[in-house]
This record gives sequence, C-alpha cells and structure tokens, in this order.
Amino acid sequence: MFVVIGLGNPGKDYTNTRHNAGFDAIDVLAERNNIALNKIKFKAVYGEGKIGNEKVILVKPQTYMNNSGICVREIIQFYKLPVENIIVIVDDIDIEFATIRIRAKGSAGSHNGLKSIIYHIQSDQFPRVKIGVGKKHENQDLADFVLSRYSKEEQPHIQAAILTAAEAVETIINEDINKAMNKYNVKTRAQE
Repeated sequence: MFVVIGLGNPGKDYTNTRHNAGFDAIDVLAERNNIALNKIKFKAVYGEGKIGNEKVILVKPQTYMNNSGICVREIIQFYKLPVENIIVIVDDIDIEFATIRIRAKGSAGSHNGLKSIIYHIQSDQFPRVKIGVGKKHENQDLADFVLSRYSKEEQPHIQAAILTAAEAVETIINEDINKAMNKYNVKTRAQE
C-alpha cells in the first residue's frame, strides 16, 4: 500500500496558490483514478482506492503547511507503513518553473512542510515529487510569493506540470521510483 500526500493549506483563501501545488496534484490523481476524497481522519481529507493494482490512500493534510508532519506521523503509525511507501507531492521554489523533480529521499531544503514531516517521522527516507512554482521577485517576501496565485500566462504551464507530477506518482506506484526518475527528471518543462 502507498500513501500519497499532497502538501498545501486548507481553505478557499489558499485555493490555486503556489503553495497548494501538492493539493492540486492530489485532485488530479483522484480524478484520473476514480478515487473520492470523502473521508476525514488523521487531521486530513483523504480517499482510498487503487492505482494500477496497488491500494493507495490520497491525502490532503488539513493542519496547514507548517504542521504537515502531524498528519503524516498519524498515518504511518495507524497503517504501520514503511516511510518508503509515503510519497509526498510538494511545491518547490528552487527548481525551474513548471518542471518536476523526483527524489527518493533527502533534506527538506527551505520547505517548511517537508521540515515538519522529517521532524515528526524522524526520517527523510521518503520519496517526493517536487513541482517548480517559480521564484520570488528580488524584494518579495517568500510567504507572500508562495501564497500568491499564478498569472494567466503561467496557468497552462503549471497545469501541465501538475498533470506530469500525477503521472510521475502513478509511475512510482506501478513501476518504481528509479523508472519514474529516469522518465521525468530529464524533462526541462512539463509541456515540452
């Protein structure tokens, strides 16, 4: 069984913001795999279903980004899951806009959601799919930037990247993470 956790902030004020790219990818995965996000537990909204032959749980934590790890810890403890079976989808300001990067493990970098998960589960050995959401302007506050919405010009590119991230998660689950990294980490832009 795999648990796919898309990071974001709950509530309509945060809908379609850069920081909610993980939530958006969960919505795409739910739609593509006919999984209803209709359960509430683990401080999250989630749905259970299958991707290929694997049982999966798609999760949108409702704790706000900085406390995402609380939800992840509860899920791991409840299902007695190895951390390698947790796939986190997350926005990233350090990679090119509308690209994705898959990592099998690693540090949180500057991302508070990943910092929270690593802190709460005491491990950084979980796969993550990162979606490039752009870089802030020189004098712009980082929080203001990640909570901003995409421009009209950015919309089609980010939608393509979110779809690519969902496809990458399906590849990790149906094949393995190395196949997904080989297939998706080489692309420069999701739409090319």
